[in-house]
Amino acid sequence: MNEIIKAMLERRSIRTYEDKPVPEELIHEIVEAGLYAASSMGRQNTKIIVITNDELRHDLSELNNQIGGWPAGNDPFYGAPVVILVLGKTGEGKEKYDGSLVMGNMMLAAYSLGLGSCWIHRAKEEMDTPLGKKILDQVGLSSDEWEGIGHCIIGYPAGALPKAAPRKADRVYYLK
Repeated sequence: MNEIIKAMLERRSIRTYEDKPVPEELIHEIVEAGLYAASSMGRQNTKIIVITNDELRHDLSELNNQIGGWPAGNDPFYGAPVVILVLGKTGEGKEKYDGSLVMGNMMLAAYSLGLGSCWIHRAKEEMDTPLGKKILDQVGLSSDEWEGIGHCIIGYPAGALPKAAPRKADRVYYLK
């Protein structure tokens, strides 16, 4: 089977991670795969912020947890050591689609490199908070121009990889 299709069929969301750093060269490969995602009219109107700083990752996790409404102490990033924040340019009308393609490419790249990943929501809400604006400001961006699309968490999976759920029937139609 083609290796790309195999990765698409086998990659699963990972929700438990080893306490082990991810080498920078692997992070760079994953980010590069995200940069090569298809984009509306080839505009490449997405930005990527890689967060490996433990304190910032912790603060962002707590904020995400508050937005999600879970009890204190929950980690919506499941202990993953790397949080990759994907942003889309506001007002373009395609930011969610373009950002989603970036996320998909990065999750497949992570799997192909022996890493786990998971898409974590609430990035949009985070960027409207003081912490979100501080993160954007640190890289010279504004929440008026950029919105959070999602977080791609990355790390080494702890335990066995989940199996795919059976695919639902009646999802494909052919018109010949």
